[in-house]
Amino acid sequence: MEHKIEKLNYSFDALESHIDKETMEIHHDKHYAGYVTKLNTALEGNDELMEKTTTDLLRDLSIIPDNIKTAVVNNGGGAINHEMFWKILKKDIVISGEIQEVVDKKFGSFDDFKKEFSDISAKLFGSGWAWLVVNNGELEIMTTTGHGSPISEGKKPVLVLDLWEHAYYLKYQNRRPEYIEAFWSVVNWDQVNEYYKKAV
Repeated sequence: MEHKIEKLNYSFDALESHIDKETMEIHHDKHYAGYVTKLNTALEGNDELMEKTTTDLLRDLSIIPDNIKTAVVNNGGGAINHEMFWKILKKDIVISGEIQEVVDKKFGSFDDFKKEFSDISAKLFGSGWAWLVVNNGELEIMTTTGHGSPISEGKKPVLVLDLWEHAYYLKYQNRRPEYIEAFWSVVNWDQVNEYYKKAV
């Protein structure tokens, strides 16, 4: 089963002016597509692993031979992280439902959650991702470096922010905090809520 490049379910300019069209086009068609292609290359010739989903591969890294493990982790993580990132982006969706209730309960308020998530995201050194995950039934904010995934730690992601420079540099250059602030205007809380309900 060859891993496929997933198309966006919206146009490249759908997130303007928060995330620009050119960034989205390069990000999806070059960076993300490259990870999927390289994942297939790494798995080539291993029929057993080719039949597994990216989630299955990252959930149990012990099944991956040492000679391709780094390539599978980097490119599999790059693929699946982006696929989730695309799905949680949409303008003008207000947080509501179960995810709002548990965020308020865990962090005190949405504003307190937003500040903590934003601060952790801004302080991540180098390239990586910021996550809201369900860990043993509880919400938790965490980061991963490179293309690491919470899935490999047994955690269930419900919200993700791409902190690689290619996600924001054309518009925001080195102003990562501005990009993080813009992110809050394009979070598809309906999708996040669905991820949360599946995770608990």
